[in-house]
Amino acid sequence: MSQSQSEAQGRGTGKVFFADQNFSTALLDGLTIAVLGYGSQGRAHALNLRDSGAKVKLGLREGGPSYEQALVDGWQVDSVAAAVREADLVCFLLPDMAQKALYDEQVAPFLKADATLLFAHGFCVHYGLIAAGKTHDVILVAPKGPGTLVRRQFEEGRGVPCLIAVQQDASGHAKDKALQYAHKIGGTRAGVLSTTFKEETETDLFGEQAVLCGGATELVKAGFDTLVEAGYQPELAYFECLHELKLIVDLLYEGGLAKMHQFISDTAKYGSLVSGKRVVDAHVRQEMKAILQDIQDGKFARQWSAEYAAGSPHYKSDLAAELQHPIEETGRELRRHMSWIEEKNHDRSRRDR
Repeated sequence: MSQSQSEAQGRGTGKVFFADQNFSTALLDGLTIAVLGYGSQGRAHALNLRDSGAKVKLGLREGGPSYEQALVDGWQVDSVAAAVREADLVCFLLPDMAQKALYDEQVAPFLKADATLLFAHGFCVHYGLIAAGKTHDVILVAPKGPGTLVRRQFEEGRGVPCLIAVQQDASGHAKDKALQYAHKIGGTRAGVLSTTFKEETETDLFGEQAVLCGGATELVKAGFDTLVEAGYQPELAYFECLHELKLIVDLLYEGGLAKMHQFISDTAKYGSLVSGKRVVDAHVRQEMKAILQDIQDGKFARQWSAEYAAGSPHYKSDLAAELQHPIEETGRELRRHMSWIEEKNHDRSRRDR
């Protein structure tokens, strides 16, 4: 299958694009790529790009932990402005709330007129915090996994699926650039799906808030509290409501609902079918719709931006309170005896943003 035929199948059709090692990356070959940020995603992208033969420059703030890690990894590190001056493609791989000030102060004044801007999450572009001039391509390449996994899979000859999107196509080749970049970091080995900045941003925020992070942690805490308040040992509550969650999530990850039901008992299956809907009832579904509405109309983005600008007082106090929940003390003591668990930041950071 030719490159043009393969691309046609992967563009805007809901189909996933795959490519072999001979896939052409002619639009990016020879260009200078500036990677801004060297956390979970930044380090993975930069190393994968370098291993794929790309000319990469790192733009970092001197003195931080990521700066020291970059030196250990053999990079010659530049200031952000210096890296941007030479770059044909600038990658924003740092936290969402840090991107606007960086763009305004250290990127926009030094950009080449035809430089491409690349993001791994659409937040700042979709909500208008960053608005590039009309001569720039603005693209998105979002691996659906943490940077440590993106790097490890690449080193093992595999990849992590990626989303790609185009916000602004000044050159007429923006989508091709996004696809070729995804290929260089290993994404086409696992599959690349075309989307939009709007769709990626809104679904990502919703998933984090309603299911993956907010929904899951509140469900775990509520289950733990219910058992402990009923007189059961907190250690048993921990095992039933948190520890065994990994088993279920792994089954879902590996084979969807079918694999989970294949490997749990008939009693567990029956209980899940009759009781799951009592927990996630019509009220919960309505609240999910309200959360999505806040994301879609920009209310959440405005709240988060205002909170960040104020120094994040509620964010800090709410996080501190969460980490004081009794399940944390119980879990720390139990995990201390679980030699197979390494409390390190393996694949935990979803994205450096």
